[in-house]
Amino acid sequence: MRTNGAGAGVDDGAEAEVDAEVVVVGGGAAGLGAAVTLARARRSVLVIDSGSPRNAPAAHVHGFLGHDGVPPAELLSRGRAEAIGYGARIVPGTAIAADRLPGGGFLVRLGDGSTVRAARLLVATGLRDELPEVPGLAARWGRDVLHCPYCDGWEWRDRPLAVLATGPLAVHQAHLWRQWTPRVTLLAHTWRVPEGDRAALAARGVEVMEGEVRGLRLTGEDRLAGVTLAGGAAVGCEALVVAPRFTARSGVLSSLGITAVRQERGGHDLGTAVEAGPGGATALAGVWVAGNVTSPTDTVIAAAAQGVRAGMEINADLTGAEVRAAARAAATGGPTG
Repeated sequence: MRTNGAGAGVDDGAEAEVDAEVVVVGGGAAGLGAAVTLARARRSVLVIDSGSPRNAPAAHVHGFLGHDGVPPAELLSRGRAEAIGYGARIVPGTAIAADRLPGGGFLVRLGDGSTVRAARLLVATGLRDELPEVPGLAARWGRDVLHCPYCDGWEWRDRPLAVLATGPLAVHQAHLWRQWTPRVTLLAHTWRVPEGDRAALAARGVEVMEGEVRGLRLTGEDRLAGVTLAGGAAVGCEALVVAPRFTARSGVLSSLGITAVRQERGGHDLGTAVEAGPGGATALAGVWVAGNVTSPTDTVIAAAAQGVRAGMEINADLTGAEVRAAARAAATGGPTG
């Protein structure tokens, strides 16, 4: 198919044959937010959805205005239905690479060998949570192994929890979670807690426990009961707070020469993210990013908002290309479209 606008090529050249004016890689909150925005703007949109959202292990989404407590799968199902209702197409698959086409636009390659062509490309592939290597921890991620108090703090208020220290961010986490419960223990694990930080923690009633965590203790109902330290000591807790390393899912972007860069906060290695402007534009013309691939600490509602903003920016970019094409056509006496 061809686009319904004159600006199919990134270089504002002749209209290129494409499968959609905008291909969105990633069907999470950011990608669907962009798809709805673009489809409502009467753009042809194709979403490539691998079906592996980051928050799949969680039971509910919190902090999403008007949708608090909705299961993640239900939220995405509603979003897909809205996007399709406005004319967007959603195809299952995994985008593995993309090429910039000589005549403008992009060719996106999928894992099954198929390809789609786009005038503009939005990558909203999110990130991978790299968890500390403690036996049994990964299996409980999103249940009673947590990291975001704004997502889960209310549900764990006033209950005993422990913070696993793998770097300096753990002190900040302990102080932050103390807002929701007075029963916080900081497990030194693989990081030596500075003396100055210990004094501040003690002032807020946060106990520091030395020793590497060797495993988790569970109840007969498969709930977290605590952790076991090196030497056999046990520390009780009903939830364990960790600091994952956030690694951008940037394979498609890397194939275009856009690399994720290391992120650091207060000496703590947060992981990687793709740098972009306020509207999501990358350094490569015609390519945008939105959501956790570029902003790893954003919640679901913030990722959705980024997708909406990127969709608006892409539509404006396409409109600008159409205006320039129409002006050129008018100047040469051709059809203005």
